[in-house]
Amino acid sequence: MEQRDLLSPGAADRPRLTRPAIAGLLARGHDPRGRGDALLEQSIDGPDAPGRAALAAGRAPIPAAVLVPLVEHDDGMTVLLTRRTDHLAHHPGQISFPGGRFEAADRGDPAAAALRETEEEIGLPRDRVTILGRLDDYVTGTGFVITPIVGVIVPPVVPSADPFEVAEVFEVPLHFILDPENHQLHRRIVEGRHRPFWAMTWEQRVIWGATAGILVNLSDVLGRP
Repeated sequence: MEQRDLLSPGAADRPRLTRPAIAGLLARGHDPRGRGDALLEQSIDGPDAPGRAALAAGRAPIPAAVLVPLVEHDDGMTVLLTRRTDHLAHHPGQISFPGGRFEAADRGDPAAAALRETEEEIGLPRDRVTILGRLDDYVTGTGFVITPIVGVIVPPVVPSADPFEVAEVFEVPLHFILDPENHQLHRRIVEGRHRPFWAMTWEQRVIWGATAGILVNLSDVLGRP
């Protein structure tokens, strides 16, 4: 299957991305079946894909949440991302959204978990974020089910990153994310099988894996006519 077959229509004819427009698209674009590494593998290799079987037969995934922060600049929105420090045990050096596992104080609320983790990781107060909606859950091959919460922030954004977890905070133009030409579908060999994953490159930074998959979902939803 070609990369274009997995995407919504291109950048042409996209709606004007105001806050109400984004909230409306998120509300009608949510797919309760979710998506993720195993489901992407299934969509390419068929219903008997090993990743899908592992998801069905494996242990219960660990709930987590991330914030997909849209920064509302006068000349257009951007998406705020972080780069993890190189010494972390999990996903060192990778580009990600602020977020993490649920804690007891979150009471099972993905938005509460995403906002708390964002405040802890990059020092952005939760009252600076206006929640617009959510994207599809993303099930990772490492056993997490991630709920992406989409929120908008009015500049200025002056991050105070946790130096243990976060090496860099940067922004990518939303129009770059929404352009399907920037979405690259790759494969790698894992345990003798070819596993697909999304990637995109912005100014020498390679965004891949779950983060790229969530951004492709954002493009799918906001690109609906």
